[in-house]
Amino acid sequence: MVPDPSPGSDGPGGPVPPAIGAERLGWLDALRGIAAIVVALHHGCYNYLPQFRHEILQWLDPGSVGVLLFFLVSGYIIPASLERTGSLRRFWISRLFRIYPLLIAVLTATLLLGVTGLSPLRQGLGESSEPLGAVLAHLTMMQDLLAVPSALNVLWTLSYEMVFYLLVVALFALGRLDRHSAGIATALAVAALGLGAVLPTAVLSSRLGVTTVAVTTALVMTAAIALACSSRAWIARTGALLGGALAVVLVLANARIEAWEGLALLGVMFAGTAIHRAERGQISARAAAVAVAAVLTAAIGGGLWNLTVYAPGQTEAVLKRSWVIGIAVTALLFAAGMALRHRRTPRRLTRLGMISFSVYLVHPVLLTISDLTIGRPRTDAPLLLVPYLLAVLIVSHLTYRCVEAPLQRLGRRLARRTAPVRPPVLPAAGRGEDGKDTSGPSEREKPGSPPGGDRATRITR
Repeated sequence: MVPDPSPGSDGPGGPVPPAIGAERLGWLDALRGIAAIVVALHHGCYNYLPQFRHEILQWLDPGSVGVLLFFLVSGYIIPASLERTGSLRRFWISRLFRIYPLLIAVLTATLLLGVTGLSPLRQGLGESSEPLGAVLAHLTMMQDLLAVPSALNVLWTLSYEMVFYLLVVALFALGRLDRHSAGIATALAVAALGLGAVLPTAVLSSRLGVTTVAVTTALVMTAAIALACSSRAWIARTGALLGGALAVVLVLANARIEAWEGLALLGVMFAGTAIHRAERGQISARAAAVAVAAVLTAAIGGGLWNLTVYAPGQTEAVLKRSWVIGIAVTALLFAAGMALRHRRTPRRLTRLGMISFSVYLVHPVLLTISDLTIGRPRTDAPLLLVPYLLAVLIVSHLTYRCVEAPLQRLGRRLARRTAPVRPPVLPAAGRGEDGKDTSGPSEREKPGSPPGGDRATRITR
């Protein structure tokens, strides 16, 4: 998934106790760090522990746990990032400067490995029959919704993160973000169960062509973000709604995965938002609990109803069992994080959360280089996993220091210069029922990270 605002960033428009700050919300950094390492180790097992990986997947898919955990964290904190300033312009500047520098760096490294002949290019980057469509799909981060294979196996999650951004911005513009997250999560869960199995996949790209849809998406998305950054309220609202409409159309009519799964993933993110609202007293705990239960039911029920074997050696029973257990483990991890949220988070875990976006994007490139140098052992070689993990942490620290952090600082400076703290985009956003401003105090931002994982089950193929 993409980088999220740090737990140090203050939350949504709602009553905020004065004690809330980076220390209290450091548990989110810890969860991101854990999720990133789980994903990196999950992929490392492909190379170095194939037998162990096979045994683990009989019961649990670690990749799906990392993905779902990242999505929950994103849902919990992303709307808070927007409402903290009330500025769509600041939000989009922050998002773009957090995501694209490292994304472009790793895509460049992948492309160089391919054009030099050291590693075969995945179809999504350089061997597509429609290269323009493939490039534009990756530049918009919407490739998983444009029928384009991801150049790196972890990039598919960025598509759903971007959809979430577009939907959150649209809901903010409509004044429906602050107190309606539980209803939205529940509606997505119902849609996943009721419509997900019958909606088509990639219907637009198959009928109109990948390039046509990718070009149209790039143009509409660029226009939507540009308009949303306007200082004129009606123009900003128009851009926000245009982006939201684009997201809805692509999820319902052009996703590469089944619609039930995409809707369930979005439901997970909005469930995270509902939990955050309930914690801040903006909605009732009962409403949040109903939303969470609905999303869990949709995710589990959708998997049990729709998951089928798609790779040699799999059985449907094992696939569904690992999916259900993965959802349960994700819920338990997030619940444990919340239960410990008032305690001081170990510094190493918060640091790991800080570099988790780098861990997420860098480790597939390092695995490619490992394939080119030492190859893959035929049997388990656990000693190779240690230098791999060290290399991931060291390189991720360097990419964070040299790529992520400098560009994020630049983005923050640009946002402060070009965007007021609370532009007249949506007067109602971040206000209580009596119309009074209920936004909490802003706090220092720290970088965050995205969800990651390929999909060893349906969600990690």
